[in-house]
Amino acid sequence: MKRRATYLKEAQQIITKIGLPSGQQNERSALCLLALVDVRPGKEWAEASSPFIGITPMMEWISQYHLKKYKPNTRETVRRQTVHQFCEAGIVISNPDDPLRPINSPKTVYQIEPTALELIRSFGTVDWKPRLIKFHEEHEALVTRFAMHREQNLIPVKTELGQQISLSPGPHSELMRDIIESFAPRYAPGSELVYAGDTKAKWGYFNADLLNELKVEVDAHGKMPDVILYLREKNWLLLIESVTSHGPVDAKRHMELRKLFSSSTAGIVYVTAFPERGLMSQYITEIAWETEVWVSSDPTHLIHFNGERFLGPY
Repeated sequence: MKRRATYLKEAQQIITKIGLPSGQQNERSALCLLALVDVRPGKEWAEASSPFIGITPMMEWISQYHLKKYKPNTRETVRRQTVHQFCEAGIVISNPDDPLRPINSPKTVYQIEPTALELIRSFGTVDWKPRLIKFHEEHEALVTRFAMHREQNLIPVKTELGQQISLSPGPHSELMRDIIESFAPRYAPGSELVYAGDTKAKWGYFNADLLNELKVEVDAHGKMPDVILYLREKNWLLLIESVTSHGPVDAKRHMELRKLFSSSTAGIVYVTAFPERGLMSQYITEIAWETEVWVSSDPTHLIHFNGERFLGPY
């Protein structure tokens, strides 16, 4: 039976020959590839398969079969620096069972792409080289096809000033679209979109120049609100959290945002958005005072949590 080190070396050879950049030609990526095709000690590459597997199960599989233990806090490293790169290269598909599932969903799964699987099964045989050549001939078209498929699933968003952006699919992005297309025209007419986060790419839309104009310097590691609007007429920045699974602007989050935007020359308005009142009721006791709440299912109403003014900075 082959040694585990041999499996690792061969997986790295496959990754290199497929053409992934040097940042993915490491042990972590090799182990993830082994997990994605379920090649464990005692199995040959010809027996590679294509299970659905999430990041945590992938790490558990690696620990069980290749004796490499990753700490739970390295989950995002595995996802962002290896599996995300596999997806971008077109050799792995995210959520093939449900393309509309948000990428940050706990149910997210990954699967090796069928063409890549057939290539991997041929490793070590006489078919490897001709299949590798064919794979490279078709690979650019493959990446383009997946990019088009992802684009078709994106949620288009039109802004108050006629801009159009796209966000990754899912309830969180749908609520963000409602914020931009429904909340903004009603409560901040003429506002400019400064920032819209994305579940897949953190900086979905970002007008850094406008924030700089307002003397706000955002740390790349700072936890941005989901949507930022600027109402130039009143010199207000509206910081809006889109709540579909995580919490509202509570006291802790309120202080985080105050600190993050403390240098702003614009007044700050804090808003929590919910898709419907049932979800809002679960968080009602956590919402911070001196903030606003908007519910997408009741778009013509705004809930004001006390304070001396209605919808305005303090």
